[in-house]
Amino acid sequence: MSIRINHLKKKISFSEKNIVLFSNDKFQISNLKNHLSNSEFHYINDILKTSDLKKNILVFELNSKKKIILLSIKNNLKISDIENLGGEFYSRINTGKNADYFIISDSLSSKHEKFLAYFLHGIKLKSYEFKKYKTKKDLRNISLNVIGNRNKVSSQHLLRFKALEEGTFFARDLVSEPGNILHPDEYAKRLISLRKLGLKVTIYDRKKLKKLGMHALLGVGQGSIRGSYLVTMEWNGKKSGSKPLAFVGKGVCFDTGGYSLKPAKFMEDMTYDMAGSASVVGLMKNLAIRKAKTNAVGVVGLVENMVSGNAQRPGDIVKSYSGKTIEVLNTDAEGRLVLADALTFTEKKFKPKFIIDLATLTGAIIVCLGSEYAGLFSNNDKLSEQIFKAGEKVEEKVWRMPLHKNYDKLMNSKNADVQNINYVGGAGSTTAAQFLQRFIINKTPWAHLDIAGMAFSKYGGALNSGGATGFGVRLLNQFVEDNYE
Repeated sequence: MSIRINHLKKKISFSEKNIVLFSNDKFQISNLKNHLSNSEFHYINDILKTSDLKKNILVFELNSKKKIILLSIKNNLKISDIENLGGEFYSRINTGKNADYFIISDSLSSKHEKFLAYFLHGIKLKSYEFKKYKTKKDLRNISLNVIGNRNKVSSQHLLRFKALEEGTFFARDLVSEPGNILHPDEYAKRLISLRKLGLKVTIYDRKKLKKLGMHALLGVGQGSIRGSYLVTMEWNGKKSGSKPLAFVGKGVCFDTGGYSLKPAKFMEDMTYDMAGSASVVGLMKNLAIRKAKTNAVGVVGLVENMVSGNAQRPGDIVKSYSGKTIEVLNTDAEGRLVLADALTFTEKKFKPKFIIDLATLTGAIIVCLGSEYAGLFSNNDKLSEQIFKAGEKVEEKVWRMPLHKNYDKLMNSKNADVQNINYVGGAGSTTAAQFLQRFIINKTPWAHLDIAGMAFSKYGGALNSGGATGFGVRLLNQFVEDNYE
């Protein structure tokens, strides 16, 4: 199914067309007389007297060829509310049939500046589907034709939303791919394609990583026949040599748990264990498309955690890129091993203003926060506040969780500098973040987002229809726009 948005200039007769009109919060339609015939106006006005006016959308089917869809614009709408209204509208028109709709922008009040841009953006985000491997293709077409002179979408807004949509959809595509297709070798190849957007993409393969001493990352991937990689993506949107903003993502393309094997039930969902890396990749693509006026670097560690005669064993000790040794007590606590090397490498090589990492790191964060908030852990109050505010704006929400030196004793190893799991029990997400913090060597401002509950949705949400969400792309883009451009 495809959705097309057209901005039309010519006048059209709406006698047999589906039209979309906007009203105020009480569904008062006195100002819509110019867009309706007398009979339509009186018919709708009569039905409104007995309708549930708490709804956002009312649909009036006048005959087999014509619908009138009335959208209520509530008072004090936030931008996220407008986008969500677009998502709700798409759900109402996605009926399984080809259809044309004519959105009458002149029915909007003059006070609703830029409303239409965010409304259409919400529709596009909600319309995403991953049906690449369906042999029977959905050939439906939905056309949305915008008519009128009010609330025109500027070229600047069009570029911004195009960048956000392409970045988010790229992240969703990556997460949605099955593990036999998007293994680390294929993932690394796909990232090369980003060079055409102006990103400097550098790939470190197993040989280079071994030379660098990234044995924590390599240990996770050593049981797979596929390669292990660290990929950096640099965007230089500022001419000055200012320190870059750094974003790091966990890219475990499939996670069996290794010898600490996961239960078979739902293991198929472990294709999304690379969602943190997908968010970083989507963000970098977005920044490049919209030519962001900032310097930024994305770093992703790409591995596959498999069981084989060469796989890592519980009890193994590896030396990380930082020089610290790690006792691997549980091979299913693998994401933190990948991030340990990626974080220290990013800090040492790029000397960034800050580092934000994203990872589907722990099931414990889902127990704590469900699918409403990502867990935020940080060594810096200012950075935390900036991320929190950006999340509130775009409804990709985060909630700050504690870090404290007293948790360190739960991660201290008798045989190495640190162990990769807390076997005492409790505070699973915090001790994982506490582990990561040890690999921030030079006190760089750092935040860790545990997105395990947010990266994938079985049932869909306001702006996604189920499956991969692309969580983090819009959040971090807003964060960059608000604070670093």
